[in-house]
Amino acid sequence: MAFRGGTMLILTMMALLEIQICSSEINRGNFPNGFVFGTASSAFQYEGAVKEDGRGPSVWDTFSHTFGKIIDFSNADVAVDQYHRYEEDIQLMKDMGMDAYRFSISWSRIFPNGYGQINQAGVDHYNKLINALLAKGIEPYVTLYHWDLPQALENKYSGWLNASIIMDFATYAETCFQKFGDRVKHWITFNEPHTFATQGYDVGLQAPGRCSILLHLFCRAGNSATEPYIVAHNVLLSHATVADIYRKKYKKIQGGSLGVAFDVIWYEPLTNTKEDIDAAQRAQDFQLGWFLDPLMFGDYPSSMRTRVGSRLPKFSQSEAALVKGSLDFVGINHYTTFYAKDNSTNLIGTLLHDSIADSGAVTLPFNGTKAISERVSHI
Repeated sequence: MAFRGGTMLILTMMALLEIQICSSEINRGNFPNGFVFGTASSAFQYEGAVKEDGRGPSVWDTFSHTFGKIIDFSNADVAVDQYHRYEEDIQLMKDMGMDAYRFSISWSRIFPNGYGQINQAGVDHYNKLINALLAKGIEPYVTLYHWDLPQALENKYSGWLNASIIMDFATYAETCFQKFGDRVKHWITFNEPHTFATQGYDVGLQAPGRCSILLHLFCRAGNSATEPYIVAHNVLLSHATVADIYRKKYKKIQGGSLGVAFDVIWYEPLTNTKEDIDAAQRAQDFQLGWFLDPLMFGDYPSSMRTRVGSRLPKFSQSEAALVKGSLDFVGINHYTTFYAKDNSTNLIGTLLHDSIADSGAVTLPFNGTKAISERVSHI
């Protein structure tokens, strides 16, 4: 990935800060005017009430109830019960001095089957949540998709692996614009698409738990060499379709903005050799560039085209035009920095044959026994 000019507005949606100096030495005056202090959540992790008021199951409900998928056997049936206790949560945010709250909408709470009949009880809940936030002076930032695909769509056509999902997601998103857009001015179509494309379809550690690494030792179904790329492609087209709808029908009237929040690890070359420097660039291409390059330039990074070949889907001319520039802002969830080393032996590629190995870079938070920073143990 390379930034080839142009102005890019980067909006940090969430920052996890550990301030190790006394509060008297830092305050809001140290930050620029307009800096937004907020907190964030996702529907599946916070709401609970998974079988209440018409909500349909999501792939994460299925995954968390599947034996062996969750180490401590926990699930999110109750979580922190925000569905019932949101007013208390909002008061806590107010007491903490928060300016904004980023939350996600459960797709299957609006459309229990992913499409078709709208569940009015779900709409009513989010209307109450949004109104309660605004009443306390807290600005809602709304994520449309934080990994909780309706299980019905996974059953119907394999979810993100099928292009049919593009229009179903567009219908869901437009419904949210119609129902909540008069008050919501900040929309995030997808949270960390790289994470659920790789974790859900390459290594199988997250829902829907598909992979083929190590001869299907960890997953019963999936293809780690192709499915992450198909999923990412359909996600990009879904975002672009929704952005087009919003700009043509709602942006002028509602005055909002729309973007994507990415998970971003920075990569530093392990050594100053050309091989490791190139490996660090490829590692970035296969993470942030995988999604941001199409959104900025209309195509995947050249390193991905070269290394993945025919397994990487192609954008038609009209699709490239739709995807390019379909962002009002870029959200960055930055966690840490890794070292990158050229995978000269390709042992990982031979063992895994997956999208992670395709980069030809070995990435680790350690250089020998030395961590890249004191905070690396917290990731």
